[in-house]
Amino acid sequence: MTTVLSPTRLIVLRGNSASGKSSVAAGVRARYGRGVALVSQDTLRREVLRERDIPGGANIGLIDLTVRHALEHGFHTVLEGILYAAHYGDMLAGLVADYRDRAHCFYLDVPFEETLVRHATKAIADVVGPTELRSWYRPLDVLPGRVETVVPASSPLTVTIDRVMRASGLDAQVGGAG
Repeated sequence: MTTVLSPTRLIVLRGNSASGKSSVAAGVRARYGRGVALVSQDTLRREVLRERDIPGGANIGLIDLTVRHALEHGFHTVLEGILYAAHYGDMLAGLVADYRDRAHCFYLDVPFEETLVRHATKAIADVVGPTELRSWYRPLDVLPGRVETVVPASSPLTVTIDRVMRASGLDAQVGGAG
């Protein structure tokens, strides 16, 4: 097991498709350097398990296990995904409870019309259309208990990354290069 010099941080980035979660996660990781694990709901659910997003899905436990493993082995961990409150709320509440002062949750609030604009720039834009995006969209799907900071669509990417780094305390720590 890795020796942890300072408590690892958990950062949860949630929001609708094309809200900027992956870009913020990549920005946090790039700015911090080595020592940040990136756990993507899409990777574990769609690629590893090839599972639909359903209540009680196997991916929920796999996400929980992966996040805990990374944190307990000395990695600050960024969990990003749509992570519907109805499907993932209990798992996320457990993580937040277990990592209390080290958990920092953000909900990227982007209106549906803006998600369409942002989605058009993605590689999957020809495969996933507006009808499917609409079926996935949940307005302000925040977790109960006011555990999330809501970030508006008007927040530029660099400002959002700064906010996440500062709130989580990662801006005060030095990671490894590359």
